[in-house]
Amino acid sequence: MSHTSLPRSPRFRRTAPVVAVAAAAALTLAGCSSSSGGKKAAESGAAVSAGKADTPRMTIAMVTHAPSGDTFWDTIRKGAEAAAAKDNVKLIYSNDETAADQANLVQNAIDQKVDGIAVTLAKPDAMKAVVAKAEAAGIPVVGFNAGLSEWKKQGLLSFFGQDESVSGQALGTRLNDTGAKHALCVVQAQGDVNLEQRCAGVKKTFSGKTDNLYVNGTDMPSVKSTITAKLAQDKSIDEVVTLGAPFALTAAQATSESGSKAKVATFDLNKDLISAIEKGSIQFAVDQQPYLQGYLAVDSLWLYKTNGNYSGGGEQPILTGPAFVDKSNVDTVAQFAAKGTR
Repeated sequence: MSHTSLPRSPRFRRTAPVVAVAAAAALTLAGCSSSSGGKKAAESGAAVSAGKADTPRMTIAMVTHAPSGDTFWDTIRKGAEAAAAKDNVKLIYSNDETAADQANLVQNAIDQKVDGIAVTLAKPDAMKAVVAKAEAAGIPVVGFNAGLSEWKKQGLLSFFGQDESVSGQALGTRLNDTGAKHALCVVQAQGDVNLEQRCAGVKKTFSGKTDNLYVNGTDMPSVKSTITAKLAQDKSIDEVVTLGAPFALTAAQATSESGSKAKVATFDLNKDLISAIEKGSIQFAVDQQPYLQGYLAVDSLWLYKTNGNYSGGGEQPILTGPAFVDKSNVDTVAQFAAKGTR
């Protein structure tokens, strides 16, 4: 395990930074999808095939708030594994959607004396103390996916993701062009900063009425029945906005079963959602490029440890979205989604 002597996080010292430009090489992936979840860390497999850097071997922990079985996070992990293979990094991936347990996973990484930590801050207050412990131990920490409004406050080196408020506003503006009048924004995890910001963004720019509907995202049959009941009860709802690909597909089933004429738009992609856009059962999706988030989070830590680079200069986030995927460009994206990288 290499512990190259470098200046501490920008929180402790801000010299004239060098902005890292991460060039993602074409990488061949085999058997990288995540099937394990929950509270146990899983090391990246040797099945990722790519050229390796000749820098000393280092260990990076990636700790997320991902729920088990969500394919969105498989895509993030594939990106992280691709960067790890290229950079001669031993990647330790772990996840827990409960904030306190996610914080414990970060503590585990500190105890293992890893060379760097990439973490999501879906519930930033719960992560603040343990992130500070990592920084105090001299372990560089970057954020990705969740926590854009908090990463600098907590002294992280960099952040990779989309501005959820901006992406929500973009979707709301797009809905104005469709002629929708009453949108239902389905939130699968109440209190998740990212999700709440998305719906708030939609409400800010959508000229019609926007209601939030909170569902239990860990119980998809319950999600379906809750959306179905709401649509049956309120026939004025003509647009359902979901915050993840699996929920969009479920919402499309709910609209059909309820007899509603509401259309469905969503955030995030997976292979099945691409097919639904092609068929017309889903209008469009807002893509934040999760593969890129995972790749850049790991690669930035390697660049920091080996060359002292700060992606974004330690001052600005690196935005990976939003971008719209609809019938006009879905064919281009589909070839990558089929590989599980979009």
